[in-house]
This record gives sequence, C-alpha cells and structure tokens, in this order.
Amino acid sequence: MVRLVALIISIVLQIIAASFALGFIKLTRYRLSWILLSLSFAFMAVRKIIQLIEFLKGPPSYTWQMIDEWLGVLISFMIIVGVILIREIFYSLKRAEIDRVRTERKVLNAIINSEENQKKRFANDLHDGLGPILSTVKMSLSTLDDRISDPSAIVILNNTNHLVNEAISTIKDISNNMSPHVLSNFGLTSAISTFVIKINQTGTVEIDFKSNMENERLENDKEVVIYRAVCELINNSIRHSGASRIEIELNKHEKFVTLQFNDNGRGFEMSTLSSEDSKGMGLSNIETRVKTVGGVFIIESTPGKGTSALIKVTE
Repeated sequence: MVRLVALIISIVLQIIAASFALGFIKLTRYRLSWILLSLSFAFMAVRKIIQLIEFLKGPPSYTWQMIDEWLGVLISFMIIVGVILIREIFYSLKRAEIDRVRTERKVLNAIINSEENQKKRFANDLHDGLGPILSTVKMSLSTLDDRISDPSAIVILNNTNHLVNEAISTIKDISNNMSPHVLSNFGLTSAISTFVIKINQTGTVEIDFKSNMENERLENDKEVVIYRAVCELINNSIRHSGASRIEIELNKHEKFVTLQFNDNGRGFEMSTLSSEDSKGMGLSNIETRVKTVGGVFIIESTPGKGTSALIKVTE
C-alpha cells in the first residue's frame, strides 16, 4: 500500500514537471538540449506509469522488465546529452548579459557626454557672450571717471565698477567650473590641483593633494569622470561632514589609475546610502559615472571617524 501511494505521488509530480518543462520549449526557441530534458521528464512519468501497471497486475513479466530497463537507459542518455548541450543556453544568457551591460554603458556614456557638451557650450556662451558685454560696460564706466566730480556720484560709480568686476569674475568661475579649460588643456592632475588651490584659498578646509601623474593623460571621458567625482566628494565634505582636512592621492599603477579620498569629518552610517540623504550627496551619481568608464567606486564611512572613497579605473 505504501509503495502504491509512493508510485501515484511520483507519477503526479513527474507529469507536472514534464508539463512545465514542455511548456518552456518555446521560450528556449526549441533548443535541442531543453527538448531532450523535457522528454526525459515525460519518459520518467511513462516509466512510473508502467511500474504502477505492473504493480497492480502482479509480478512483472520479463518483457515489461526489459522495457522498464531500456526506458531507464534512454532517459539517462537523454539527460546526459541534454545537460551537455544546455551549456549553450547558459552561454547565450551570459552573452546577453554582457551585451546588456555594454549597451547600458554606451547609453550612460552618451548621456554623460551630452551633459558635458551642454555644459561646455553654456560655458562658452557665458564667457564669449556675456563676458565681452560686461567688459564693454566696464570700459564705458571708466570713461566717466574724469567727467564726474560729485562725490556721491563717484561713490556710486566706484560701486558700479566693483559690481561689474565681481560679475566678470563670477562668470569666469562659473564658466571654468562648468567646463574647466585646465582639464582639457593640461590634464587631470593640473585640473584637480587648480581646484584644490582655490578651495584652500577660502580657508574653509585644508586639502592635501598628491599625485605621481604630473604629465600623464588619460582618455577624456575618464579624466572628466574622475574630476567631477573629486569635485563632488570635496563639496560633500565641506557641506555635509564638517571636515577640516582632506587628503587626496591620484596615482598611476601598471594597468590602472586610483584616486584615494579621505576626510576627517563626522562620517555617516553606511546603511543610509539608500536614503534620500545619499542622493543629495550625489554618491549614486558618482558611482554611475565611474561605471560608465569601466571603473569601480567604493566608499566607506563610520560616524565620528570620517569618510574614505576609492575610485579605480583601467588605463
């Protein structure tokens, strides 16, 4: 009785398995490997049905025993061949995943390049369009110096001159921040060094920058991504961590380039990286940009012990 129940349960389960397997044949585009495995499930169910019939009839005959044994051989052969051939499906899935990653990377690269081109165009429009206008205004104001004798008017003129100078300086800073000419003309090391010098002059934070890449150049995309990441990390330290000191090292190794960033700020819980706070810090944006150039971005932080970040890209 126990064997009868076991046979019935086994038949039901194998029929269900065969039904599902046969149903997936179309999804696998009728690959031989999956057809063989599906048929092996079906034959296993048939074999169990034969065993059930023999069990109900009594002692099995020699003929039915031979049929049962050869069905077992056939099933084993089909499973072996199916398992050997099914590697093609896994290889196809792997190739599809590689193609998906490449396509995603190309799309992200296109988006980033589009953003950089827009920034560059806007920076040029500011510098070449509004800059000359303000310079002309400044020249016009300077011609009034000898023509105004009223003290109050002279004060107003001087204030206006000062405001125009501030506007010209601000336009230059905005234009340079949006599309740093130092980066395109002299490379990553010079661009980061120039940015660090400007930050140090404000006295907000002390930044120590070291590099062994004085005259080394990378691909333009990689230089832009690393430079933007450094600027974002420094701004995060100033705005969110309250750090008083930042250490940055940009080093070239045999086959890759690394940028190590450390600050002595208040740090944060790593569990908050999925929250809105991390989005405000732009960390996911950094990670996305670094991935588009085939790089790795790792960040670690502990409350009260500062934050460290590592960017690694191949040359």
